Amino acid sequence: MIVVTAPTGLIGRQLIQILLRADAPIRVIARDPSHLSDEVRSRAEVINGSHGDAGVVSRAFDGADAVFWLVPPDPKADSVMAAYVDFTRPAVAALDEHGIKRVVSITALGRGSPLAGRAGYVAGSLAMDDLIAGTGVALRSLAMPSFMDNIARQAGTIRDHGKFFLPIAGDLKLPSVATRDIAAVAARWLLDDSWTGQSEVPVLGPEDISFNDMAEVLSDVLGKPVMYEQIRLDAYNARFVQFGMTAAMARGMADMAWAKDQGLDLTVLRTAENSTPTSFRQWCEDTLKPAVLGQVNQRIHP
Repeated sequence: MIVVTAPTGLIGRQLIQILLRADAPIRVIARDPSHLSDEVRSRAEVINGSHGDAGVVSRAFDGADAVFWLVPPDPKADSVMAAYVDFTRPAVAALDEHGIKRVVSITALGRGSPLAGRAGYVAGSLAMDDLIAGTGVALRSLAMPSFMDNIARQAGTIRDHGKFFLPIAGDLKLPSVATRDIAAVAARWLLDDSWTGQSEVPVLGPEDISFNDMAEVLSDVLGKPVMYEQIRLDAYNARFVQFGMTAAMARGMADMAWAKDQGLDLTVLRTAENSTPTSFRQWCEDTLKPAVLGQVNQRIHP
């Protein structure tokens, strides 16, 4: 039995489809099962609740062999460590209680870098992994750069203004990965019951690419000029506060962006093994372009 947390998120919902195609027995933890597809509700066992709740994870882990662990965003958390480490503590207790054999977690690049401790969400994510590793469970920590899919959050701005914004230098080439590839790597480890030990598995996408490069690709795919604009860190931080994040969580986002701008995501040497296939151009064609055009159509046909 494989337990999947965050099953309605970008990674989780794609992971579930791969596992279902493999006819794997699945148990999902969902705060709102109505957000699951009919197929998932009919073919997977559903545990209703938060995977930060001790009773919920205890029920979910009972009789399971493997767990996919992903901490959901919590914009209202008191601190980054509360959002990652404190949220994970009940699950860590349940791993021991129920003898879970393998865990595949989603974490961040940066381990071993002098920047990591000042990198906001990255620091929280790495501390979360240390907590899980302390149980001795077999662990594969999938270490991520930024997601291509995050650009889709700015689909409306790209549509209306031909721009997207981040506080990172436009000419800095960094790894970037599509969530579909993360799901595929996670599924491969979850479906393999032969591995033991603990290790980090970087998942880097196919190439390093700058935001200026992304703007050129976007312009070509969308058939309209798109520019990237670097914004100030304080403006970036203020925007998250305006959206309702606590000051600590907004600062965590800004600190992470600062560290990435200093090269945090370049600490791992790219190899064929840690590179994944989906290019930024392919992701734009498949995901961002429909999102932008869909918003245009919604405006025409309210």
